[in-house]
Amino acid sequence: MSSGRGLRIATRTSALALAQARLVADAIGGAEIVPVKTDDAAVGDKARFVRGVELAVLDGDADLAVHSAKDLPTERPDGLALVGVPAREDVHDVLIGAADSVAAVPAGAKVGTASLRRRSQLLALRDDLDAAEIRGNVDTRLAKLAAGEYDAIVLAAAGLSRLGRSDEIAFAFTLEQMTPSAGQGALAIEAREDDEEASAAAAEITSPEALIELTAERAAVAVLEADCDTPVGICARFEGDELGLRGFVGLADGGAWVRDRIAGDPAQPAALGEELVTRMVAAGAGAILQQARLEAEG
Repeated sequence: MSSGRGLRIATRTSALALAQARLVADAIGGAEIVPVKTDDAAVGDKARFVRGVELAVLDGDADLAVHSAKDLPTERPDGLALVGVPAREDVHDVLIGAADSVAAVPAGAKVGTASLRRRSQLLALRDDLDAAEIRGNVDTRLAKLAAGEYDAIVLAAAGLSRLGRSDEIAFAFTLEQMTPSAGQGALAIEAREDDEEASAAAAEITSPEALIELTAERAAVAVLEADCDTPVGICARFEGDELGLRGFVGLADGGAWVRDRIAGDPAQPAALGEELVTRMVAAGAGAILQQARLEAEG
């Protein structure tokens, strides 16, 4: 692809990452896609393949970087800025398999997930299920399900939608049943701090609502010092004139957890995120998170 603006978008090479980059390229009126080979085999270290895409922008090989917002660490390299958040996709987690509700999943079913957050909440709902690890991209996981390696799998609705595979969803978990990861369903666009043209292009396609929601979620994650390997869910959604913010912290086995929800002024999203964490820590979330980290290290 080429653009009158001549902008270049760096992205990973997975089918989902490329689809997301093309969505942004189309939205800004065209751009060249710059695939960046990253170490996606680095299990549990999403920051490593995010940094590879960021480096392409810092080195001048691309002007914009597009990420799944839930993969983007709260700390970014010097010289880069978060310059755009397009309209958000469906934030929910969904189950693919032969069931139309949580209650309908057969006892003892082997349910695949690569996320400790999903595992924790799934077992908190149904401790009779076998929450089993599954790896690979979305297509690989769906293929493993089709091959009978799992009875069901849990994925993000947004990724399936962007790949044109939403018709395979059996049902969506409610936000109360499974609080999504911070940034789930959102895309984050980065540019060099001094690149006014790239920043302006990203700003043109930014959704104010999505940006506010993401700001609240990332503020909560930063205070918790959570990462992709901790069983933490944070989800902000506009509810009329208010911004509602839900949080979940639990152990990987679902044996202990804290949930909370608050609502407040959307003009102060970061403060709302910090307030949610303060309440959850007071209810025991800090001790649970510390135990979860110790279990992960052990």
